[in-house]
Amino acid sequence: MARLEMEGNQITLDSLEKGIDNPAFSSLGEEELCEERGGPRGGNEKRREGNGRVALYCRKALRPASKAKRFCKAHAKALRRVFWGLLGAAYLCYFIAACWLNFQRALALVVITAVVIFFVCWSLFKKYCGAKVLTLLSPLWKCLQKSWPWLKWLLYVLLLGGLVTWLALDTAKNPEQLISLAGFCVLVLFLFAFSKHHSAVSWRAVFWGLGLEFLIGLFILRTTPGIQAFQWLGDQIQVFLGYTKAGSGFVFGNTLIEDVFAFQSLPIIVFFSCVMSILYYLGVMQWLILKISWLLQVSLGTTPTETLSVAGNIFVGQTEAPLLIRPYLADMTHSEIHAVMAGGFSTIAGSVMGAYISFGIDAASLIAASVMAAPCALAMSKLVYPEVEESKFKGKESVRIASGEERNILEAASNGAAASVGLVANIAANLIAFLAVLEFINAALRWFGEMVEIENLSFEMICSYVLMPMAFLMGADWADSPLVAELLGIKIFLNEFVAYQQLATYKKNRLSGLEEWSEGRKQWISERAESITTFALCGFANLSSIGIMLGGLTSMVPQRKSELASIVLRALLTGICVSMLNSCLAGLLYVPTEMGNCVTILSTANFTSTNYAIYTCCKQLFASTVLENGTLSFTGAWASVAESVPCLTQCCGYYNHTSCTV
Repeated sequence: MARLEMEGNQITLDSLEKGIDNPAFSSLGEEELCEERGGPRGGNEKRREGNGRVALYCRKALRPASKAKRFCKAHAKALRRVFWGLLGAAYLCYFIAACWLNFQRALALVVITAVVIFFVCWSLFKKYCGAKVLTLLSPLWKCLQKSWPWLKWLLYVLLLGGLVTWLALDTAKNPEQLISLAGFCVLVLFLFAFSKHHSAVSWRAVFWGLGLEFLIGLFILRTTPGIQAFQWLGDQIQVFLGYTKAGSGFVFGNTLIEDVFAFQSLPIIVFFSCVMSILYYLGVMQWLILKISWLLQVSLGTTPTETLSVAGNIFVGQTEAPLLIRPYLADMTHSEIHAVMAGGFSTIAGSVMGAYISFGIDAASLIAASVMAAPCALAMSKLVYPEVEESKFKGKESVRIASGEERNILEAASNGAAASVGLVANIAANLIAFLAVLEFINAALRWFGEMVEIENLSFEMICSYVLMPMAFLMGADWADSPLVAELLGIKIFLNEFVAYQQLATYKKNRLSGLEEWSEGRKQWISERAESITTFALCGFANLSSIGIMLGGLTSMVPQRKSELASIVLRALLTGICVSMLNSCLAGLLYVPTEMGNCVTILSTANFTSTNYAIYTCCKQLFASTVLENGTLSFTGAWASVAESVPCLTQCCGYYNHTSCTV
């Protein structure tokens, strides 16, 4: 048998990469092989020739496409600029048309466009001019560093003086706000008393964290732009979450999603989780988290790892946020681990926030509470567990943030929805278990109470007495404090989901205009107490979360299981107090909602149903009635109003008062 000589016809990767046919497999090589074997090429010759012609025609047909591909590669940069230019021009035309047709309607588009343009310009400025600007400012920076030892004390005195002056002027009209301020100070001192290393506390981190929390709260709760922005954001989130009904209504039917809690609120978690997964795939969440963590790191002086995790907790849950820094957990100090845990306990995940909003809880307050909790959690973490070790990440410029493994946006959406199934099942199972356990505990307590003639003894009643002083210090009225304390106890010993459900019931009763008291029990709490409680409940700090936190972190760093277990209780205490500090600040900055003219409200009301405005105005009308010698008269705003008696008759149809007996 003849041997095929392939010298000079070696197969090489270079020739294949360049697209050159390897001569060892050419038709000429086949002919030579056949000749050496002493025979013709066989009956397959015609078929091979036909295949060769087809391949030739295909190459000719694909030649223009190959040329286009080579052209695109050669001019990729220019084509990219042309594409973005055309896209920008198209958006500019759309933007101008939207503003021209209705500027008020396009206001949100204007704000979003302005924010995007600002950050794009800022990125370009840093890229091309950042180094030059730093060089120009370096003499000024050196001068500032030299003067900083005495300049910082001047700055501190000015800030403290400004804060004291503002508080004096602001609380002059509403002295009850000072109670919230006292509660804030008591909580900070309480956490300092439980500090692991009193002498090692970084007061820079503590004061900067509390200062940032105060400034964020002041902007959100007091300034007109902040109130309008967060109210608009809350309204948009409510509208956005309303789209869940399209999916849940198709799967479960409209009757179930209107009447059954499991089909009404839990599908929102699936939808929200899906959207968050898409935002992670697009890099939007990573960008937001990095910007927030940079601000916290620069101001508080904390390390990048702990700061990144706490910033992530604003948007994701207590076990998802540590995934952002998973490669670094093994080398983090005890203080950094404590900060990671405290951040998880102090906030709630975006997915469950959607469920609380669906209950009727104020969306703007929930968003504000989550944002304010981040700097406060870092500050209180450094107060309770100060850094006494040398961190490996101190002074590190940046930490790489983990990203998803999805290959396209559809996979990201599917994975996000699928991942939420476990969360939904966990919430449903916990609600069933905790509500059943709560009912059992109450039944047992009632039985024990009846033995010593204590009527209606319950877990809620015990919490209302034990935690009532703390509820009062947060700023709730003394009459509302038992109910607020009851909700705090449910949140700490059961979970915040059950507590928010009960708070939503109180809010619904108030908005429906029900009597404040019924059979010796309050049916609702004041608007101020509602706001304070919303902030106080906003966090995962409850006993059941200890297992969730330890399970999540132990799966990432199993070698540190004992260390994690020794830190978690302090972190839980920190998380509980951070939520209460937020509520104290909400009480300090709360501004009562102005009620309209009650004469106009009651005169124009049809009284087919009641609401909070009608209830408040009826109470005002009752307070203005004077009964002397069987004659009914009115004082104040109702003294000269012709509709006083008809309005009183209508109010007496819904509410009881001594003047209704006349």
